[in-house]
Amino acid sequence: MNEIQQLTVNSIRVLSSEAIDRANSGHPGLPLGCATIGYTLFANNLVHNPKNPDFFNRDRFVLSAGHGSMLIYSLLHLFNYGLTIDDLKSFRQFGSLTPGHPEYGHTKGVETSTGPLGQGIANAVGFAVAESMLAARFNKDDIKLIDHYTYALCGDGCMMEGIESEAASLAGTWKLGKLIVIYDSNHITIEGDTDIAFTENVGKRHEAQGWQVIKLTDGEDIDALNKAIKRAKKETDKPSLIIVNTQIGHGSAKAGSADCHGAPLGKELTDQMKKNMGYNYMPFTVPKAVYEHTASMQRRFSGYERKWKRLLKEYKVKYPDDYKAFMSAVKRELPDLLKDADLWAKGEKADATRNSSGVVLNKLAQRIPTIVGGAADLAPSTKTYLKGQGDYSAKNYGGRNIHFGIREHAMSAISNGIQLHGGLNAYCSTFFVFSDYMKNAMRMSALMNLPVTYVLTHDSIGVGEDGPTHEPIEQLAALRSMPNMQVFRPADLRETVAAYVSALTSKCPTSIVCSRQNLVQLETSGQDALRGGYIVADCEGKPDVILIATGSEVGITLEAKKQLDAQGVSARVVSMPCCELFDAQNEKYRNHVLLPSVRARVAVEAGCTATWYKYVGLDGKVVGIDTFGASAPANELMAHYGFTVENVVANALAVIKK
Repeated sequence: MNEIQQLTVNSIRVLSSEAIDRANSGHPGLPLGCATIGYTLFANNLVHNPKNPDFFNRDRFVLSAGHGSMLIYSLLHLFNYGLTIDDLKSFRQFGSLTPGHPEYGHTKGVETSTGPLGQGIANAVGFAVAESMLAARFNKDDIKLIDHYTYALCGDGCMMEGIESEAASLAGTWKLGKLIVIYDSNHITIEGDTDIAFTENVGKRHEAQGWQVIKLTDGEDIDALNKAIKRAKKETDKPSLIIVNTQIGHGSAKAGSADCHGAPLGKELTDQMKKNMGYNYMPFTVPKAVYEHTASMQRRFSGYERKWKRLLKEYKVKYPDDYKAFMSAVKRELPDLLKDADLWAKGEKADATRNSSGVVLNKLAQRIPTIVGGAADLAPSTKTYLKGQGDYSAKNYGGRNIHFGIREHAMSAISNGIQLHGGLNAYCSTFFVFSDYMKNAMRMSALMNLPVTYVLTHDSIGVGEDGPTHEPIEQLAALRSMPNMQVFRPADLRETVAAYVSALTSKCPTSIVCSRQNLVQLETSGQDALRGGYIVADCEGKPDVILIATGSEVGITLEAKKQLDAQGVSARVVSMPCCELFDAQNEKYRNHVLLPSVRARVAVEAGCTATWYKYVGLDGKVVGIDTFGASAPANELMAHYGFTVENVVANALAVIKK
């Protein structure tokens, strides 16, 4: 390491520690231990352009160990991404560009939000999958339009998480040669030495999963790091894991100790570290030579983008149709789905909405070539296989059907990575009850405003004989309580179309929750469902009672209305496939559907009752289920738990009499 390189690395360490001291909160251990790795990546290996951080053919860098966020913030500052010294001084403060963990869409240069350990690696697998898919679709023999790498920096904690093993297994199976993971192996976690809970041979595990494993004994050796990355790039049939023996808190008095993992060094120890480095500058002061050093690289960084733009221009001339398709994919352009009469055609017979979902998904996939995804080994049951679109594999990166295997958590986080990459619309699928395995990655979708589509079938006790382990109860309420997550539980084919159209046009994730049992087709256009809730059957004048239902319960609620009509009771039936969309409508529309003057209300849904009281109020009732189900035929279970026409009628009459 020469003098200017060492000074730049020291600047990263000092800025990181000073920002953490100022916040009196943070994790100095990783930034101090990985400063040389970060510098080596940004200065010598990443294809990136700080002047335009989003240029499409850039390399992606993921800090999977997101608690070490000051590392990336220091790098983004020094390499001229726009973060200022004042931004670094505001580390972990309200409204700053330097939050405690990196946040996508908030700070330029941050490719994905990382907080939950291990998910960054799964996101990186998704980036690499997307790169391989787009390369297979658009690259030509003479023009490699899509050609970039994905790097991830992770720590011991990431390697302990089950999601890392799931994602690594898939990366090896898919032979993702453009995925390079650098493992900061310092053998320290919050509780101390990793030997107390983690003695496995990480390298051997990854070799068994199909990875190239490269080991470095010195995290401060820039030449060795550069050679390792170069070697990783030469291996095209395997992802690469570079295991680097580092020292947590390197350069500080707490080096090698768990004490510097998640607590500031403090001014005294930071000043001592600076003195030992010969770093004789005021707090938050970077030597002019360092700024000049990183600025001198900008011409090379800008050149990466200029070279690609020339390639894109040549591509446009030689392959105009593919160019048009590529630009459409990057811009996420969609056809006019609202005017697509075939898409919105009424279903011919009663059918399970999982079947309806399969029909709609395949129609959309024919119209929108950017739709890609798959299931956690359940596509035949969730009906999410794209017919005629090929299977994604190491032998066919152009396939649009992704077989994730039985790996729900990795599946959802990989889908986030695919969506984050750009150029593709990702979906994934499993049984609704298994969404619990996916929940944190789904939460990250919502946090990052990623329009990933989650297709979740077998939505209730209607699963029947599989029993309570497979029958969702609390899952609808759990997803509805998640900020920025749309939850659709469609009642027929057309409402299912609305769910997909909304999912594709939203700026947030959507969970489409589908039935196993057959449902009747409604006499509606389906497009009203895009407002979340609407009147599906009404009465003359003011209703005596409003019945609200979703999914499979809309049918029995319509039958209940008929019985109430016969008894001289005026009832309005409201289908509420998406509470989030309904709540987003203006007050006039919401009051039109749910008349404030009608306090006699009954909500009907085969799930827990918690989310419905905001609609039925203190005077209303909810026909739901707040216990676990049982193993029996679906019809028997529905009757046993009160999802019958007679019980809905009885509850309606009861609220009218209050």
